[in-house]
Amino acid sequence: MRSHHVIAIAAVLVIGFGVKTLFFPNRPAEAEPQGLTSASMDVFQVHLDHPYAKDLPEQRIAEPF
Repeated sequence: MRSHHVIAIAAVLVIGFGVKTLFFPNRPAEAEPQGLTSASMDVFQVHLDHPYAKDLPEQRIAEPF
């Protein structure tokens, strides 16, 4: 008899969760841009504007061929 009660309670919980997700779907998260003027940045310009850009050594890549 107790197993019937456990099964009934589990069924009610599962059905209740299904009804909740049916009537109250999840909303997508909203981004809050606080001080962001652009979502992208020019990485090349950041490297050019870096104060130590002139002092950095040049990276040399050895060609395999």
